[in-house]
Amino acid sequence: MANITAADVNKLRQITGAGMMDCKKALVEAEGDFDKAIEILRKKGQKVAANRADRESSEGAVIAAVNADNTQGVIISLNCETDFVAKNESFTKLATDLAELALNYNTKEEFLAADYNGLKVEEKLTEQTGVIGEKIEIGSFETLSGAFVNSYIHAGNRIATLVALSANVEGADEAARNVAMQAAAMAPLALNEEGVDAVTIEKEIEIAKDQLRQEGKPEAMLDNIAKGKLGRFFKDNTLVNQDYIKDSKVSVSEYVKSVNADLTVTGFKRVALA
Repeated sequence: MANITAADVNKLRQITGAGMMDCKKALVEAEGDFDKAIEILRKKGQKVAANRADRESSEGAVIAAVNADNTQGVIISLNCETDFVAKNESFTKLATDLAELALNYNTKEEFLAADYNGLKVEEKLTEQTGVIGEKIEIGSFETLSGAFVNSYIHAGNRIATLVALSANVEGADEAARNVAMQAAAMAPLALNEEGVDAVTIEKEIEIAKDQLRQEGKPEAMLDNIAKGKLGRFFKDNTLVNQDYIKDSKVSVSEYVKSVNADLTVTGFKRVALA
């Protein structure tokens, strides 16, 4: 049996928003596996606010940068150990400078080997670790290209997003930024239904069926009702199908088409600290 500590219970509670006792029971049942515990809570009908993309990051600054012609963007997280360092002006400036440099590279490995004022980026990070007294490293490194790319950095540098649109048309700048704000606020799992992996879909169907069984629904009806619930899952968790946060009467896709009838969202990236 796994040793479930109070810290484990509190961590799961912060991830999901579920009650302390419910979290403890779920962790015991899952033998300490956090992903399984989240699934157990959901199957029991708990509404959880789990966001897998945000869980493992430490402190730091998340910065997005876009090139001059808005066709390429990058997000990096410069990670450190404490909030005190993360909020330091010189640390934020270093993160911003590194993000601008990162625009020229396609992979994290290439970027770490790049020149930064006479040092490799990885050497600069080692130098700063010695100066600051905390481990400094590049956490996330995400790139996005498209016909028109824009970015959004949430206040405090804890969340940054990139969004790509299908064309550089009048209004694209504002539209892409608005959709990037949407992605920051609503943390979609994927761009659209096709972007949700089969394992996640299968898991959501099973969760829906378990909930329906607990409600006493006949087994013969479960598949059809579960598929309906899956439709709701897609609406809540895929960017283009979500209700647009500035006007809930339309979806994100419909908002973009209101800017230009042929305009679509072709991609997004989101990086967040826990």
